[in-house]
Amino acid sequence: MSAASGLNPSQEEAANHDLGPLLVLAGAGSGKTRVVTTRIGRLLDRGVHAKSILAMTFTNKAAGEMLERVTKIVGQKRAKDLTIGTFHRFGLGVLRAEARALGFRGAKFTIFDQADCSGVVREVLREVRSGKGYDIGAILGRISAAKNEFIEPDELEKRGGRIHAGEASEYDEITALVYPKYVSMMRGFQAFDFDDLLCEVVRLWRRRPEILQKYRERYRYVIVDEYQDTNHAQLELVRLLCEEHRNVCVVGDDDQSIYAWRGADVRNILDFERHFPGAKVVKLQENYRSNAEVLKVASVVLEKSGARRHPKTIVATRAAGAQVEVVVASDSECEARFVARTIDDLVRQGTVRPKECAVLYRSNLQAPDIEAALKERAVPHIVLGGQQFFERKEVKDLLAYLKIVLDPNDEIALRRIINYPTRGIGDVALERIGDFATARGGSLWKAVENGRQVPELSGAAMDGCESLVILMEEGKARFARGETAGAVLGWLADAIGLKRDIHSATTSNAAAARRWGNVEGLLKVFTRRDERGQGGPKETLDFLRILALREDNEEDKPKDVVTLTTMHGAKGLEFDQVFVVGLEEGLLPHIRSQTERATDVPSSEHASSLEEERRLFYVAVTRAKEKLYLCRAELRAFRGKLTQRVPSRFLVEIPPEMYVLKEEKGAPKENVETTKTGAAGLLAALGNMFGKPSPTGPSS
Repeated sequence: MSAASGLNPSQEEAANHDLGPLLVLAGAGSGKTRVVTTRIGRLLDRGVHAKSILAMTFTNKAAGEMLERVTKIVGQKRAKDLTIGTFHRFGLGVLRAEARALGFRGAKFTIFDQADCSGVVREVLREVRSGKGYDIGAILGRISAAKNEFIEPDELEKRGGRIHAGEASEYDEITALVYPKYVSMMRGFQAFDFDDLLCEVVRLWRRRPEILQKYRERYRYVIVDEYQDTNHAQLELVRLLCEEHRNVCVVGDDDQSIYAWRGADVRNILDFERHFPGAKVVKLQENYRSNAEVLKVASVVLEKSGARRHPKTIVATRAAGAQVEVVVASDSECEARFVARTIDDLVRQGTVRPKECAVLYRSNLQAPDIEAALKERAVPHIVLGGQQFFERKEVKDLLAYLKIVLDPNDEIALRRIINYPTRGIGDVALERIGDFATARGGSLWKAVENGRQVPELSGAAMDGCESLVILMEEGKARFARGETAGAVLGWLADAIGLKRDIHSATTSNAAAARRWGNVEGLLKVFTRRDERGQGGPKETLDFLRILALREDNEEDKPKDVVTLTTMHGAKGLEFDQVFVVGLEEGLLPHIRSQTERATDVPSSEHASSLEEERRLFYVAVTRAKEKLYLCRAELRAFRGKLTQRVPSRFLVEIPPEMYVLKEEKGAPKENVETTKTGAAGLLAALGNMFGKPSPTGPSS
């Protein structure tokens, strides 16, 4: 360990690397963020200009933490010219700067979030007169996969909707029908979805090499964090940007690649040396997070992998600690009560704070039992991965009004609020207004402004158009008079009677209060921006675009609470006490990982998915710092029926000497069904598979 920097030799080697491609294989808890930030600092110390450095990661939170740490190292003055952000934020910046080269009218475009894109797909399905209730998310997932593989609509149609080899499903076929119309409609809206923020940059750079060269000359040093999570479009973006100067440093861990279901391709990190020949490889194998007992289990998980991977050895830097506990509960309720009781006891004893505990599960469907058990004991907790703040209806409605005040040509926002609250413009009236706009070659807003000229439009709809125009004009006037965005937003909420509408449309006073609390939270966000001098029209419009890229609202979350989250949601987090629940076949590995095809998910989810489930378990295990509990239930409700469960094969693989076995018994259950395979049969098969009987307690 270097006394001056606090880095170990491998970390020093990565931080000091000068020119040429560098692959940093960073195992769990190996201090990769420190390496990245130190590397940026040393580049600056060597005279590299801050404007020449680009660092990209996957979440706004990670980007913010990276910038904060770099600023502490080099100071605000040198850090302010760095470009540190998400891939999508970088893509948005490029598209904004090159908007005219994209051929848009007035060089403006809108970003559609998931809900907006779902609305477009629904509209297309209505247009093609598909009466079947398709899963919109499944269609969007396939469109996303096609875009990131740069498969054009006509090519997908020729393939019968197949993105990968195999027989086309019904969802593949409907996607092939929807995709071209979706792209056409998005173009008509002058809108991009999230995939476009990367794919359109790659297309632009391929089409206009002089534009690409401009970015190559600016960003001479590129750093990519969490490289194992990149998809094909992100790989192409990095290759195009860096193939000339080759000063690219990627940091990641193929053993933590768990996002194939959303397009991530572990081959990107496995093949980095082929993509950038002569690359230097540095392995960060010392774990500073978990105690030695936890790491023994983590090592077993990786040793049993049959997948192609970069070989790594996890080295514990901490002494042995509390032994891992394997808990076999009689049923899922008993499992939940054990978790809640254990956390409650630890907190009451002063051993831990609630925020130092986490419960991890494979599926969100497992959360209610845990929540109920924690509530019974009044243990404060939060469920991560619930509905995002800026996705909530009342928040989106009010923001849509603000968008129209600032940009009346934002058609998706206009369609959202044109009849909310009700103002006489129903579906038929909206269709007539849209037809009028198309016939005149103008925008939907222009048609609304000329509502009294729209043929066959009812008097009520004409009045509704007029009242909406008056409302929006008043909003513009308020900005012109110098009012801030927070003030205008508050006025809009009052003007449309939002509080009254929320209370009339919500079944309970408590639910209405929660929804109105969301509105107040939104107003607080804008008031704080006003106080920072960011409440003007231009700054607000830019902020509204960026909001589409936010993961969640971080305002006012309780701090000292137990975290409940999926294993995917736990990536990048760490806790003293970690409870991994539901370690049963069908949950982990998930039953879907053993299904060749499924109509409601993109087929890419199933590529090497059993090994991805193993990596997911590894991620879950390595979240624990002090104590790890691995829990399973003998009985669990499955598709509405109580069934016998079989221990996860990943649990079976762990040698008995690595843990303490505990049993939690509940009241006997009636009407129990065995699984299709038969619990005893599958358990025996698993024992034969690994050459030993199950060490995880009885199965029935």
